[in-house]
Amino acid sequence: MDAVKNILGIAALIALFLLPTLLGLFRERRIDRQLREAEQARADAPPEAAGAAQPVTATRRPYLRSWARI
Repeated sequence: MDAVKNILGIAALIALFLLPTLLGLFRERRIDRQLREAEQARADAPPEAAGAAQPVTATRRPYLRSWARI
């Protein structure tokens, strides 16, 4: 009976360590699928008119001063 408890304990520890890995893997696959679907939807969308207003995108400059270099 002790051998069965030991085997179940080891199996529980293995499952405990593998669970976050498997959850992360499934999450990454879902995100990849959503990105592929969004890219396909964008490719299938009709082209925008040339005179349509385009959104303004601004680039952020990196902050050069750090608290560590004062």
